[in-house]
Amino acid sequence: MAGVKSDIEIARAAQKKPIGEIGAKLGIPLDALAPYGHDKAKIGADFIASLSDRKDGKLILVTAINPTPAGEGKTTTTVGLGDGLNRIGKQAVICVREPSLGPCFGVKGGAAGGGYAQVVPMEDINLHFTGDFHAITSAHNLLSAMIDNHIYWGNALDIDTRRISWRRVMDMNDRALRQMVASLGGVSNGFPRESGFDITVASEVMAILCLAQDLADLERRLGDIVIGYRFDRSPVFARDLKADRAMAVLLKDAMQPNLVQTLENNPALVHGGPFANIAHGCNSVIATKAALKLGDYVVTEAGFGADLGAEKFFDIKCRKAGLKPDAAVIVATIRALKMNGGVKKEDLSTENVEALSRGCSNLGRHIANVRKFGVPVVVAINHFTSDTAAEVAAIEDYVARHGAEAIVCRHWAEGSAGIADLAYKVVELAEGGQANFQPLYPDNLPLMEKIETVASKIYHAGEITADKTVRDQLKAWEEQGYGHLPVCIAKTQYSFSTDPNLRGAPEGHVVHVREVRLSAGAGFVVCITGEIMTMPGLPRAPSAERIFLNEAGYIEGLF
Repeated sequence: MAGVKSDIEIARAAQKKPIGEIGAKLGIPLDALAPYGHDKAKIGADFIASLSDRKDGKLILVTAINPTPAGEGKTTTTVGLGDGLNRIGKQAVICVREPSLGPCFGVKGGAAGGGYAQVVPMEDINLHFTGDFHAITSAHNLLSAMIDNHIYWGNALDIDTRRISWRRVMDMNDRALRQMVASLGGVSNGFPRESGFDITVASEVMAILCLAQDLADLERRLGDIVIGYRFDRSPVFARDLKADRAMAVLLKDAMQPNLVQTLENNPALVHGGPFANIAHGCNSVIATKAALKLGDYVVTEAGFGADLGAEKFFDIKCRKAGLKPDAAVIVATIRALKMNGGVKKEDLSTENVEALSRGCSNLGRHIANVRKFGVPVVVAINHFTSDTAAEVAAIEDYVARHGAEAIVCRHWAEGSAGIADLAYKVVELAEGGQANFQPLYPDNLPLMEKIETVASKIYHAGEITADKTVRDQLKAWEEQGYGHLPVCIAKTQYSFSTDPNLRGAPEGHVVHVREVRLSAGAGFVVCITGEIMTMPGLPRAPSAERIFLNEAGYIEGLF
């Protein structure tokens, strides 16, 4: 629209306060902050440890329908709701993930919110920020280097080089590195073997940092990483290579949550960033738990649609950290629901109540799924100017028939004033005592049955298939004592199925598990389905082609 500022223009015009003032709002003393410039800081571990006796605030999850090219605005709504809760008199803290460099230069763009519901400094958050991802990359690849070095110097651990499962990582989309042969070039370069790269956000080290309670727990989990197997099929751990302590050293500062602010100068913790389609999709446990001690309300998000992010938030993060969410917000846009109903992107601005009604099946499925975890739900309609009164009424009626309420939110254009109604509803749900959280499956269920439970109850799959090698591997891990772990299913974010083109609420489809990976340190089993890749590629015309510094030295094209 003419005259409407872009996200980056709005962020640049922000009236930011010194980060010490933001910390003071939460009672964080200056000496507990390690500033990175004037507008971001890390919160010290000793201060966080001192909060343990405080009562927890209310935990609110923001999730969404399956993403479409039309956009949903989950992070924008998370930030907006945090501002909205502060506006109505609650001490609210926002907890979101750090964006990955790969998608910023690929197709997805940044992840700091949008419009007048952003966390700032936006450019820093979307790029190198405080260096956490670089530290995770370095710690991961240190272990990789120590594996090959150990083999080079005689292989005292008797590692079977054919069964090394630990790959390398980088925080960039680079399909050429998915599969590769390492150590070519002669005797001095080691023993050639097949390997590959994943994106940093898929690293087990990322998951470990986001699930660890403190530095001691971090080091223990790093030591528990299984890097591969000996010739006798027994597992080799990172601690066997004496890599765990050095890895923890590299991650010492990265473990501390990052404090920033919203455009309205409210506190936000931006920390950790596992993807939700190939990892568990939540910000760090240490940030969330610290925020719960510091605020009345904590608003956090889980990546992509509720079939991925919310399920993993509940079944992995909450299960492992002992968190009990008080309410959930499902973000939807009329545009995205019309796309789920079969409307082409170029026609989304035209009123189409019939298509909207068809597409609402996707929203209805997510409402029902979140309720399976015992968490009360409200729907946030992220408003676009093309939305018509008839379309808004149609979605409100649909949600009401499903026993919930849909509230129009205008935070993108109006900031906290445009989302106050949702804030009041969230308070009503959270303080109404309706939550009775429980994970979808018990710890003692066999691993394959856990996969089947998620696929049937959340994805509504009709059949779950896996090759004999996958089933045998799951049984072997159960025999080794890993059967109690939750499962982390890597699946396309665009559909309840493994087919990204199957929109709406498909039933009876087949979910095929083609590979499983043990993340013993993180504490879950990764199950890879469909065509999902743990190292994304760049699109034909990547965003990197449009990102540059202008004559004034400002970044252009980041969004």
